[in-house]
Amino acid sequence: MMCSHYQMLKDRDRMEKYFRAHGMPLPPKWDMYPRKPGVFLRGENREIVVGRWGLIPAQTRPDYLPKAEKLPTSNARAETASKLYSFRNAWAKGQRCIVPAEAIYEPDWRTGKAVPTRFTRANGAPMGIAGLWDRYQDNTGQWQDSYTMLTINADGHPLFKHYHRPDKEKRMVVILPDEDYEGWLAGAPADSLLTGFPAESLATETPAQD
Repeated sequence: MMCSHYQMLKDRDRMEKYFRAHGMPLPPKWDMYPRKPGVFLRGENREIVVGRWGLIPAQTRPDYLPKAEKLPTSNARAETASKLYSFRNAWAKGQRCIVPAEAIYEPDWRTGKAVPTRFTRANGAPMGIAGLWDRYQDNTGQWQDSYTMLTINADGHPLFKHYHRPDKEKRMVVILPDEDYEGWLAGAPADSLLTGFPAESLATETPAQD
């Protein structure tokens, strides 16, 4: 799995300033892990939605739901999202979203063991991560929202090429430049938007270990 830990925005003012989105429900916890409820934005009016981090497709049958809930769908490879069962419905319908984040975490294996590293934008602004959303029926018949973050190959990225296990493909979530938020949500061609965020525009921090 690529990104399995990130931090949400917990300040309404920052959400309104950087994403032009209003009425954000304050999250109970800002540290996010797969299968937990998080906040994402969808539609050209940037509707704020609370949904499950880990996409469950609309076509999921109730009897398959327990298995679907265990699948690793918090990230989706941009190269295959249009083909895989879990994501192809959202991709085909253009159900794009932006996941607001203060920071993401990735493991640094260069010492031989995983060292959690916190990534933020160097200018102090929050990240807007490209994603997909879908809606599924739970066991009570209620419709629930869910979302995933899109990832791309990072073998050649100056920063992200150093993270994750040495023998594994390097990948990174798609952090959108501010000027691409509107295009992503409006359905602009994906190929031009699913690119690596500049390394010089990111900052890293290794949190103190207990």
